[in-house]
Amino acid sequence: MISPTLDSIRVFLHLIGVAIWIGGQIVLAGIVPSLRTVAPQAMKTVAQGFARIAWPAFIVVVFTGMWGLASTDMSTESTEYMVTFGLKMLFVGVAVIATLIHSNGTSKAAKGIGGAASLLTSLLAAFAGVLMAHVG
Repeated sequence: MISPTLDSIRVFLHLIGVAIWIGGQIVLAGIVPSLRTVAPQAMKTVAQGFARIAWPAFIVVVFTGMWGLASTDMSTESTEYMVTFGLKMLFVGVAVIATLIHSNGTSKAAKGIGGAASLLTSLLAAFAGVLMAHVG
C-alpha cells in the first residue's frame, strides 16, 4: 500500500468537503420538487439539516484549500495556473454569496436563482480545481 502523507490527507479532506457541499446541493435539487408537493412543511427542516452538514463541510474545504495554497510555491506557477486559480476563487466567492441569497431569500426567485447560481459556481470552482491539479 502507498503510504499516506499529510498532503494526501489534506487532498482527501478537501475532496470529501467538496463532495458533501456539491453532492448535497444536487441531491436537494432532485428531492425538493417532490418534497414541496408531498410535505411542504418539511422544507425548512430539511434545509436546516442540510445546512448543519454543508456549512461545516464548506469550512473544511476553505481550510484545506488555504492549507494547500500555503504549501504551493505560487511564484513558480504558470500564468495559466494563476488565472485558473483566480477564477476558482471568484467562483467560490460567488457560490458563497449565491448560497447566502438562497438561504436568506424570502421570494421564490431569490431561492431559485441563488440555489442555481450556487450549484453552478460550485461546480465551476471544482472543475477549476481539477484543472489546477491535473493540467496545470
